[in-house]
Amino acid sequence: MIVKPQLAKLGLFDAKVPRYTSYPTAPHFNNDVGPDMFGDWISAIRPGSSISLYVHVPFCRRLCWFCACRTQGTQTDNPVIAYVDVLKAELDLLASRLPSGVTLSRLHWGGGTPTLLNPDLMRELAAHILGIVPLGHNAEFSVEIDPNEVDAARLDALAEAGMNRASIGVQDFDDEIQKTIGRIQSYDTTREAIDMIRERGVPSLNADILYGLPHQTKARMTESVQKLLSLNPDRVALYGYAHVPWMAKRQQLIPSDALPTPEQRLDLFDTARRLFLWDNYEEIGIDHFATRDDGLTHALKAGRLKRNFQGYTDDQAEVLIGVGASSISRFPQGYAQNAPATSAHTKAVRDGRFSTSRGHLFKDQDILRARLIEALMCDFRIDTAEILRDHDISAAKLTAMYQRANDAFDGLLQVTDDGLFIPPEARALTRMIARTFDAYDLSKAGHSSAI
Repeated sequence: MIVKPQLAKLGLFDAKVPRYTSYPTAPHFNNDVGPDMFGDWISAIRPGSSISLYVHVPFCRRLCWFCACRTQGTQTDNPVIAYVDVLKAELDLLASRLPSGVTLSRLHWGGGTPTLLNPDLMRELAAHILGIVPLGHNAEFSVEIDPNEVDAARLDALAEAGMNRASIGVQDFDDEIQKTIGRIQSYDTTREAIDMIRERGVPSLNADILYGLPHQTKARMTESVQKLLSLNPDRVALYGYAHVPWMAKRQQLIPSDALPTPEQRLDLFDTARRLFLWDNYEEIGIDHFATRDDGLTHALKAGRLKRNFQGYTDDQAEVLIGVGASSISRFPQGYAQNAPATSAHTKAVRDGRFSTSRGHLFKDQDILRARLIEALMCDFRIDTAEILRDHDISAAKLTAMYQRANDAFDGLLQVTDDGLFIPPEARALTRMIARTFDAYDLSKAGHSSAI
């Protein structure tokens, strides 16, 4: 087993690395991709194929201090109503370029706070989406739900629209920690929301919980995880809190001297991880846990686990389209991101064009390296036979890449004729190992802590 001094020597506690929800990562997007190219990529989707659709709702009734997402506060419904009109117009633009017979494998509403929409707006938006691109066979419709911003009427609307997976942000149940991060959400409020979700027959529940928060201790982490386990989520994301106040100004309200050290963060993660494993959850990648009948578990065992901007997924669609301000789309040709500012996005759509402001056109070894990184992040191994079959690289060059990675980590990895494997004792280093396959300059990107 690797001990902390060895992890320190390898740089785990000092490293700043990407989370690798894409490759290349968003800081390396550029202006080469614009509205016309984005429209051409939509037109090139295979007729009759399945795609994923992400809908971004950037509004929140309150702005949590810990959050680094692109959100904006509102105390009235007027901006939300206007924004839904923009989303519908953007979906109409999508419909004008979308080939026939395309269906959805995944529909996800994220934010922000999608449950800020009133029931009529929810029905209106869902009907507009599904009128353009319907849910396919075994499709998943998931919605991020704020327990403080939901009620029976809104859950009725979502259930009627076909929501079959709900996602609840927990973060931490400790009162002091909640006050420090600007998010008050009691266990009772969370449980009541989950009870209402299940009463409506929604079969699957996700939950997010954070480690590395201010004032967090192993005892507090244990209590929060045990409370979460009592709610029986099907899937849990155990994310490390990314303290990036230079990017997310609201995080300046969080006292940095109350944050755990990197070594303490690792202890917090291990504490939570053990509790999930003891409760018979399967470990999925570096930071997810799922019940044995959850789709992620099946995908992991079948070698079909993928990684996207929401984390780990069992979705096999090759196209993900993001609508709404700042949303990112992925195509076989590259990435495209909408204008981050709601005002700029709104103006573009009202002018009758997509708001695509930047992206990345795949070139050179992008697709190869993306697959190598995804394989490490999902399966902790790279299968040489698969890479040689699907990509233009020689066995000698691939083996040399493995060897460079292994040399960077004091020979801790396993390199064989079959491929490269990260043993369980080295998996805390996975993001750092993935970085050795990244051809881009990471020195100025401002990534979060490796642990």
